Amino acid sequence: MTARLVTGAIDPAALLAEVSGDGHGATVLFLGTVRNSNDGRPVDGIDYTAYDAMAVVEIERIVAEAVARFPGIVVAVEHRTGTLRVGDVSVAIACGHAHRGPALDANRFVIEQLKRRVPIWKREHYLDGTSEWVDPTRPALEATP
Repeated sequence: MTARLVTGAIDPAALLAEVSGDGHGATVLFLGTVRNSNDGRPVDGIDYTAYDAMAVVEIERIVAEAVARFPGIVVAVEHRTGTLRVGDVSVAIACGHAHRGPALDANRFVIEQLKRRVPIWKREHYLDGTSEWVDPTRPALEATP
């Protein structure tokens, strides 16, 4: 189990290696990346900030819940903080399991819970030179189960 906040680039291959194993017929990787627009506004970057100690504890709780809910699952999560540019990976979740169903389900469970519960905030920087804090709960509320 891995649950980390990082300030440098996320290495997806390293996370996949953490959840891979001879008994895992399925390895799933989710990468959240900074996109170039939000709500019709061109974006050129995002600042992510977190209450580090609380964020790590909550990510650990979410991973423990995934392990309890999906027996046999192995999970590795990293969320980046600091200033990111368009295309940078902000969050990565890797799940390994003997079967694809639990691996896919666990991966989705983890990202949805991260969005709802972890104290990480983002401030988008727009091409017009302005910046704005984004409500971190809005995407989670709009997401479909």
